[in-house]
Amino acid sequence: MYQQEIENWRTQRLGRLTATDGWLTLVGLYWLEAGENRFGRGTGNDIVMEYPGLPEQVGMFTLHGKRIVFHAAADSGVISGGVPVTELELRSGAQEETTILQLGTISFQLIQLADRFGIRIRDSAAPARTHFKGLQYFAIEPRWRLEARFEIYSPLRQLAIVNVLGIEEQMDSPGALVFDVDGQTHRLDVVLETGVTDYFVIFADRTNGKQTYGAGRFLYVHPPVDGKTVLDFNKAYNPPCVFSQFTACPLPPNQNRLPIEVTAGELKYAGSDSWREPGMPLLR
Repeated sequence: MYQQEIENWRTQRLGRLTATDGWLTLVGLYWLEAGENRFGRGTGNDIVMEYPGLPEQVGMFTLHGKRIVFHAAADSGVISGGVPVTELELRSGAQEETTILQLGTISFQLIQLADRFGIRIRDSAAPARTHFKGLQYFAIEPRWRLEARFEIYSPLRQLAIVNVLGIEEQMDSPGALVFDVDGQTHRLDVVLETGVTDYFVIFADRTNGKQTYGAGRFLYVHPPVDGKTVLDFNKAYNPPCVFSQFTACPLPPNQNRLPIEVTAGELKYAGSDSWREPGMPLLR
């Protein structure tokens, strides 16, 4: 029964990752400057992306305060919701439903990190997706499915979470998971994500850089019932930066660096030549 639960979770994980809008489709991330940001393959643009399928000029993103508008170039072919675009104000998921701009297999969307706005670009035909090498895991071990006591923070604590780009964000933490492994007590702070009910855990352990990705892994847990929840490390998985350099993965805070080897969950990705270690520079 438990074996099947984890196998089903792995199947769902694989489906999300390899979807036409999954992390394997990322091909670009560009930060906007105040004012006009002309975008396309041509060298005369402010944002130049030499990528197959892009015209010389795609259009222009204008940033004024927190208002971002896309102005399509003539005959660019950009659509949104199946409708050709001439001019469109962009929304990000932090505000409401994200605006998606489409150009063939390529799509564009607005993202916001702290006080910065950027354009994230996906291609459903991206090499990382078409040449995906699959996922590998530690053997399923029920011993890594742990009961955790939930220590509530009242009021919510603010955690300073730094991502691989060096950008710091303040995230709300409702509490910590307190659990035992081999007679030793450990704890992990959880954080809240907009629109997500489960608590998000960003953690590191002593398998990092050896069997697992060097910058740590992610995990979700259900909110506690009667002060307890389940912490299942068999469902630990790699952050998106394992698969693409065009991500902004959060790094584990110091208090979430476990002094033990968590030999459960997702292993290093076989296509390691495609991922970025923390601190590697990203083009604008």
